[in-house]
Amino acid sequence: MYAAISRSERPTGLASSEPSLQRTSGRLHAAFACDTAGRTGLRTLYQEGAFKARLPAIPGQDRPHLVLLNTAGGLTGGDVMAARIDLGAGAAVDITTQASEKIYRSAGDDVRVETAIDVGAGAEAHWLPQETILFDGARLRRSLTVTLAVDARLLAVESAVFGRTAMGERVTDGLFHDRWQVRRGGRLVFVDAVRLSGAIDEALQRKAVAGGGVAVATLLYVSDDGDARVDTVRSLLAGHDCDAGASAYDGLLVARFVAATGDVLRKALVPVLELLRDGRALPRPWFC
Repeated sequence: MYAAISRSERPTGLASSEPSLQRTSGRLHAAFACDTAGRTGLRTLYQEGAFKARLPAIPGQDRPHLVLLNTAGGLTGGDVMAARIDLGAGAAVDITTQASEKIYRSAGDDVRVETAIDVGAGAEAHWLPQETILFDGARLRRSLTVTLAVDARLLAVESAVFGRTAMGERVTDGLFHDRWQVRRGGRLVFVDAVRLSGAIDEALQRKAVAGGGVAVATLLYVSDDGDARVDTVRSLLAGHDCDAGASAYDGLLVARFVAATGDVLRKALVPVLELLRDGRALPRPWFC
């Protein structure tokens, strides 16, 4: 799994000019199991470095909410954060982040954010991190690897905002490399990769890339009813100032979003996510 990072593989800092700069690293492993009464509970939690997790007790919630947080307050070149999350048979977990992650200007090295999720028989994982905000000069390599049992379900979203749009910032230079890999029942069912390098803002202006938008998201829903829900998702997408589209095939529903600002992107995402969550509200950190 991508989350299995040995110490020898971790970046040791910048090259010769500034070798003493401190770097942030963190690893997290959380495992959940379902008891005989059908309740999901935490079985393992390992935390290292700046990567932490919280499980808030919320009245009326029907499943655990695993909230991930980076105590460093942001990431920059050479930082590494890796998470592995395992769901046993029948377990159901919502996973989110405490806040939007910020990727600051790099002096040369890449930030690596790597997530691996294993979802057992009849289990359901909702991977719902908030937006990643890239500053000018940021360099990010992000990966999501999911292994599903043949009858497991997944709802996953990853989004990125290039610059603090409320302040009119643009990302004129940097790196954004985002990779997805999903297997279901041992079969590779979804692979996706986006790479923007160098003049990112210039690339985003191209009609075939983002048509001038600076906030983007990919949503994936893996379930036997994925095909049946695509028309409802499309009707929701039509009501927003966001360029978006959805398609479905063989139990996979994929939606893409491109917006002028992070706020517009979020307003389009939330109704679709809540629909695919059968009307359940998103975890509270989304609205704090």
